[in-house]
Amino acid sequence: MKPPARRWHLWRQRHWRDDRGDTSIQMAIVFPLVLLATLAVIQASLWYYARQVALTAAREGLTAARAYHSTPADGAAQARRVLGRTAGDSLRGYSVAATSDGQRVRVGVSGTALSMIPGIPGLHIRQSASGPVERWTVPEG
Repeated sequence: MKPPARRWHLWRQRHWRDDRGDTSIQMAIVFPLVLLATLAVIQASLWYYARQVALTAAREGLTAARAYHSTPADGAAQARRVLGRTAGDSLRGYSVAATSDGQRVRVGVSGTALSMIPGIPGLHIRQSASGPVERWTVPEG
């Protein structure tokens, strides 16, 4: 049963008056979640960027190591040069390793991505690239 119009109007007025401050409480609850989501997106972006820097360095090192009469050490040196130019603070404590079995060469780059979340160390990143060594061959007749 619906209350009379006058009482309904008074009840509605009182109800709205009692809701003062609700927006502040809602923002106090929601804002930390929004801030956490924003930090998570930024952290994921930094991690992705650091992975791309490491992969680019590994690929550049591979290209140098695969060249005719090159050694894995040449590839590692090239990867370090690329990291020196591009890594900045995005990829910290990086290391480069290059190996070859005579047929294939592999260049690996590892390091730590920058962390935006206090108290949490950066995420460890490991990227590598491998390919065949360039060499002269004689066509089979």
